[in-house]
Amino acid sequence: MKITLRIWRQAGKDAPGRLVSYQRDDVSPDMSFLEMLDVLNEDLIAKGEEPVEFDSDCREGICGMCGLVINGEPHGPQVTTTCQLHMRSFEGCDSITIEPLRADAFPVLRDLVVDRSPLDRIIQAGGYVSVNTGSAPEAHSQLVPKVHADRAFDAAVCIGCGACAAACPNASAMLFLGAKVTHLGELPQGQPERDARVVNMLNQHDEEGFGGCTNVGACATACPKEIPLDVISQLNKDLRHSLVKGL
Repeated sequence: MKITLRIWRQAGKDAPGRLVSYQRDDVSPDMSFLEMLDVLNEDLIAKGEEPVEFDSDCREGICGMCGLVINGEPHGPQVTTTCQLHMRSFEGCDSITIEPLRADAFPVLRDLVVDRSPLDRIIQAGGYVSVNTGSAPEAHSQLVPKVHADRAFDAAVCIGCGACAAACPNASAMLFLGAKVTHLGELPQGQPERDARVVNMLNQHDEEGFGGCTNVGACATACPKEIPLDVISQLNKDLRHSLVKGL
């Protein structure tokens, strides 16, 4: 495959950025997207040029580190993570534009690397269970209705990649927040802190500079784990309940 890569290059957080073109005529359709970037970087290093900085870790679609905006779409044209995207998805394309995730709360650190620590701070604000549960209980000692267990599992698959915020025209992370609130809110262990959790996490979300949700739905479309949009409805329901209680 012969492809022109237009890649965002930015030397640092406060430096100006621009799209730089690279011509590739040796791209195998069986390469993953990140393998293609690895090969590009090997050539750049061999030429004495600066390699393209990008994030990755597990490369198995479970850590959320690899998020990029590819041809205007977070993670690219397939419903998957960037690391699980293959170049055969671009057969027939003459060029690919690669940019970092775009959201005010995700400042660019260098090239395609953004600071996603705001998502970590949202979790630190309440996305946990802090009660002392003692030693591990026996299996099935605390029964959870299947409908609640299934709902919790559906929400728990969120990997915190940030694609939802990058896809949202308001740069909102409400799908991420809704997934975390719903995951714990459906389980018995999550009940003692349920009301305070949603208030604290939402306050931190707003403090980080994420926008508000206007139900566009682009977040759910971009989500590589297909988190359902209705977790935001659950978030709003829990918030109303907390406000009624005066939290």
